[in-house]
Amino acid sequence: MHALPYWRLSGYYFFYFAFVGAFSPYFGLYLQSLNFSAWDIGLLMSQMQLMRLFGPNLWGWLVDRFGRRMIIVRLAALIGLAGFVAFFWLERLPGMLVAMAVLAFFWSAALPLVEMLTFDHLRDDCGRYSRIRLWGSVGFIVAVMSTGALLDWVPPVGVLWVCAGILAGILVYALVLPEAPTASGQGAFQPIGDILRQPKVAALMAACFMMSAAHGAFYVFFSIHLAAHGYAKTEVGLLWSLGVLAEIAVFVAMARLSRRYSLRAILLVCFWAAVLRFLIMGWGVDSVALMVLTQLLHGLTFGAYHASAISAVNRWFPGKSQGRGQALYSSLSFGAGGLLGALISGRTWDSLGAGWTYSLGSGFALIGVLLIWRWVHETPAVDGH
Repeated sequence: MHALPYWRLSGYYFFYFAFVGAFSPYFGLYLQSLNFSAWDIGLLMSQMQLMRLFGPNLWGWLVDRFGRRMIIVRLAALIGLAGFVAFFWLERLPGMLVAMAVLAFFWSAALPLVEMLTFDHLRDDCGRYSRIRLWGSVGFIVAVMSTGALLDWVPPVGVLWVCAGILAGILVYALVLPEAPTASGQGAFQPIGDILRQPKVAALMAACFMMSAAHGAFYVFFSIHLAAHGYAKTEVGLLWSLGVLAEIAVFVAMARLSRRYSLRAILLVCFWAAVLRFLIMGWGVDSVALMVLTQLLHGLTFGAYHASAISAVNRWFPGKSQGRGQALYSSLSFGAGGLLGALISGRTWDSLGAGWTYSLGSGFALIGVLLIWRWVHETPAVDGH
């Protein structure tokens, strides 16, 4: 009987998303302390999305063809840490762009492969995915709260030390993660183009692109947005953590929800929630109650959305196509969509202001609603039960 390495998988997710919790909310504030403009900050932060266009697809192709995914996961962790350490000596835009690109190219390579590894360990018990993935959300909360509290007492450069320590943790867990019997790598190879020509698959990928574009301004500027309206860094951390607590609650309930509701119904609710969330985020920042509401909606706009989308990809890209299916999901959504959202928000933040920048994000989510409503029709429960 195959033993599920629950805690090793959960530990990897914990540190992987702890890095997101320390990096995404606070690295922009560090860049702001170096007197970078909004455009420069958007350009630097968008490297994480830009490299997701290329890294996951390259690594996914290599794994589908040659296997050896754990070597890639471990190499990605090692070089990602090395790339980040360069920030301790860099303060000018060209050098920081190179370091960010190296970090992003290798850091983004690992997650789609670990997602595939997790599903291979789970086999036919995919409903337990959310129970493992929620530890990533716990890691995010621990990092965002502790880093926010720390930065109320130390200079913004403190975020570099926190992130470097977390990346070292990712490397440790990458070294102890066990390979799984490659259930997802068995079977005949189905061309990716044939799968993408299915209307439901193409529509889902396009909608995922829109959802990530909708989140672009949130991930780059939300902390700056709050700080500009008088929120302390600890309060910023609390709001980020609240969003992830909502995400955890959804992950815990996801197996039950996915048995009761169709993929289409869950995704429609998630995209409508994003339309509402970013309108409120842009125009209601002075109200603490409204900011609490926007962060509670994160449980839908990320938690339920991501669990549903990744389970659909796991089923719709069968056999040896799964590695590239997960890579496509990562690169088209978090990569291309996130890149578009980050660059547009960097360009409009100073010229149009926060309200209209977040309204553009709401418009992206509305396009996602239309794509899901028109082409993703009723399907069995997302966890396959």
